[in-house]
Amino acid sequence: MAKTPSGKNNSGRGQRDLKVKVKTARGRKLSSTRWLERQLNDPYVKRAQVEGYRGRAAFKILELDDKFRFLVPGARVVDLGCAPGGWLQVAVKRVNALGEKSGKRIGTVLGVDLQEVEPVAGAEAHVLDFMEDDADVKVKEWLGGKADVVMSDMAASSSGHKQTDHLRIMALCETAAYFAFDVLDEGGTFVAKVLAGGAEGDLQKLLKQKFDKVANVKPPASRSDSSEKFVVATGFRG
Repeated sequence: MAKTPSGKNNSGRGQRDLKVKVKTARGRKLSSTRWLERQLNDPYVKRAQVEGYRGRAAFKILELDDKFRFLVPGARVVDLGCAPGGWLQVAVKRVNALGEKSGKRIGTVLGVDLQEVEPVAGAEAHVLDFMEDDADVKVKEWLGGKADVVMSDMAASSSGHKQTDHLRIMALCETAAYFAFDVLDEGGTFVAKVLAGGAEGDLQKLLKQKFDKVANVKPPASRSDSSEKFVVATGFRG
């Protein structure tokens, strides 16, 4: 029977994991200490380490795909702002980019980012600003055609002002949507992170004009104290 170092019986405490506490240190802000403590106690961070994903964000796209089933074998996928590559890892497995699922179609996974990304087996990553005038042309050339899925977990750099940050990420998401209109094939899917805050109505109207269905989802992997959610637009009308 398990005992504490003092020799007392520990069974009455149950089998709960003890929460890791982080001491404040000279030169470290309180906000940084809280972030570190949250990371150390986050089950999704631990799962990512165990399962080999590059970050907890991988579980967001896994959960969204479990619900909407857009990462199917044979799909051509574009990941905007793909660093560090966790979403690429998920997409490679789901669309069968490595041909590991016998008898299933082989998909294509393409990531673009402003910075270089450590290679992901089965995916192709390019340094590219998707806002450039000819970015859509380059992406279609690299894909060898149009995409079935355009997805984005991008967030604008934080200013520390909640309303400003909300407007920035909504503008980024809307730009990503227009990019998707240029590269998606008919019937395609657009997935992007947004922040709740009142300015997402225009994006909803825009997407509803172009897609058959538009849903707003907060996957379990999104932290409960975060205002982030994801828009999933399916059935692109072309």
